[in-house]
Amino acid sequence: MPKKLKLKDLNVKVNYFIIPLFTLAVAIIGERITASGMSWYKTINLPSWIPPNYIFGVVWTTIFILTAIAALIVWNKAPADHRRKEIMQIFAANGILNVLWTYIFFYQHLLGFAVIEAMLLFISVMLLIVLILPLGMKRNERLFQEAGALLAPYAVWVAFATYLTYSIWLMN
Repeated sequence: MPKKLKLKDLNVKVNYFIIPLFTLAVAIIGERITASGMSWYKTINLPSWIPPNYIFGVVWTTIFILTAIAALIVWNKAPADHRRKEIMQIFAANGILNVLWTYIFFYQHLLGFAVIEAMLLFISVMLLIVLILPLGMKRNERLFQEAGALLAPYAVWVAFATYLTYSIWLMN
């Protein structure tokens, strides 16, 4: 009689599914909240330098992919200790902060709070970079430098988004 196939026999790591699914959930929830607030968004004053709407989708899709890759690198290559756990908790908190900004801005229309929340989101991205980069120093692994670098576009975009949110708040 053939042996039953078990998940562990497939040599598949659960995080290869959980991390991308969490990232996808953040993206989908954010997109749904954004879509629900677009009629309001079209009525507010916006700076003349705001990018076209399609740019936001392209940039966020890229950021979500890069973030998932960085999280997978940390989970699979960092020593399984308190630092890895801490970094993964910050990745999760970052995803929640990402959705929260969308909710505060597009659903609640609380522009001042959205500025503060965007600052927290920026801090969480920078914290991830600062915590990830040293992981490879002792073991001389460039992979962690690359994981940290994958988050650089996220940091730049959130800095821009924070300034944009602040500008929108001032104009409205």
